[in-house]
Amino acid sequence: MTAATPAPADVVVLRGEVVTPTEVVPDGAVVLAEGRVAWLGPVAQLPGRWAADRPPAPAPGTTLLPGLVDLHDHGGGGSSFPDAATRDQALVAVREHLRHGTTSLVASLVTAPRDVLLARAALLADLVESGDLVGIHAEGPFLSADRCGAQNPADMLPGDPSLVADLAAAARGHLVTMTVAPEVSGVAAGSGAGGAGAGADVLAALVRAGAVPSIGHTDAAAEQVDAAVHRSRALLTGRLGAPGRSPRPTATHLFNGMRPLHHRDPGPIAACLAAAARGDLVVELVADGTHLADGTVRAVFDLVGPGSIALVTDAMAAAGMADGDYRLGPMAVRVGDGVARIVADDGTAGAIAGGTAHLLDVVRTVVRSGIGLVAAVRAAATTPAEVLGRPDLGALTVGRRGDVVVTDEDLAPVAVYRAGRLVTG
Repeated sequence: MTAATPAPADVVVLRGEVVTPTEVVPDGAVVLAEGRVAWLGPVAQLPGRWAADRPPAPAPGTTLLPGLVDLHDHGGGGSSFPDAATRDQALVAVREHLRHGTTSLVASLVTAPRDVLLARAALLADLVESGDLVGIHAEGPFLSADRCGAQNPADMLPGDPSLVADLAAAARGHLVTMTVAPEVSGVAAGSGAGGAGAGADVLAALVRAGAVPSIGHTDAAAEQVDAAVHRSRALLTGRLGAPGRSPRPTATHLFNGMRPLHHRDPGPIAACLAAAARGDLVVELVADGTHLADGTVRAVFDLVGPGSIALVTDAMAAAGMADGDYRLGPMAVRVGDGVARIVADDGTAGAIAGGTAHLLDVVRTVVRSGIGLVAAVRAAATTPAEVLGRPDLGALTVGRRGDVVVTDEDLAPVAVYRAGRLVTG
């Protein structure tokens, strides 16, 4: 157990190995006051006003991480954001991930009919405004039916800027990202059979609405991805971009839901890796030990670095739950041995249908694969916060929100603090 000592009112002093954006402080302390990080550093240098409240040495291996930031999460605890009909149903998933260290959560929808998307966006917007979520991610509906993964191809549409505007309005400004396939007609200027005017494509509509385009579920050629990244970057850094939002687009769960890499047909994967290496793109990785091999994860960290990687869960309702039958939007899902798969018409298991891990589990898997803890935490907290345009989140530095995850030597959660307060229940 760690020592968490309430000093004066609303002050908490935590002690352990402190993971900062640049190093691990071996025997450090973090002071939380008025909901913020008030001080951090070696415990021997704890300022006098808090010295009397210095906690005793914690159990060996006790580690203090920043609260984690998940950009891509469909649910957990038995509840699914795409299927939630009430606030309480959605909060089940939020709380499941919060008590496991995800203090900033983006709720992800899946491809669905227009009225369903608008209704879910409005419901989730309430949770953003109450502070339970930090945004909404729409995974579709402008995706490639050839790379639909666990989504319903019958609900996929050509790019429609008016639908983007309606969805953003329903989300009341809280749509932070949308997954799109750049080859789908109307998504990017000049894409698909019909093309789109320079100001009338989905990419422009997203940026105008304050959302970050994310490339995924795509069968695009490398050249189409290059063009979409270039256009998205220009839009995000230009006058259309919402103040503070990331100037870089993202790639939704790189490798998964994409045409495989081939040396004579590089496709979206090579284009996304090259863009991330240049600093033009952030790639999501579902590094849970199921979606990607450890060697693939290590290669991406080596190629592009944690500043261009956002570790995500792609979690669905079964995160934190037992094996069994669940739903992801209109799709039936069966979880066996912790792996979620679509149930095919003949009852057999099909494509992987999201993740069942918490983001702290992903960090643990990445560290065990050989990635350093500082790099893994940056990719699970700091870089995702940058995508959101939230400099108050995602790192243990003075002035940021007091979000701390206390873990044991196995990186299992011991305690979670959000805005300086202990998360209970």
